[in-house]
Amino acid sequence: MDNKVEITICLGSSCFSRGNKEVLQVIKSFIAEHQLEAKVFFHGDLCGGRCEEGPVLKIDNTLYKKVSVDNVYEILRSFFDINDNV
Repeated sequence: MDNKVEITICLGSSCFSRGNKEVLQVIKSFIAEHQLEAKVFFHGDLCGGRCEEGPVLKIDNTLYKKVSVDNVYEILRSFFDINDNV
């Protein structure tokens, strides 16, 4: 993947119904807003078996649990070390 950051969002039914549908849109907007398209491989995956911890998001080898539209932007800002005014 040419050293791209891999972002994997769970699109299993549990995570999807608990908010990853909206989180998906926030991530897509964040990537475009910060012009990260060439640096990120963003994709969905089906259930990883962590339904009780979901919605889940994986960035490279770090798993984030209980992800929501309220915290995903901060997760991404922190990971990419972006200090913009939100």
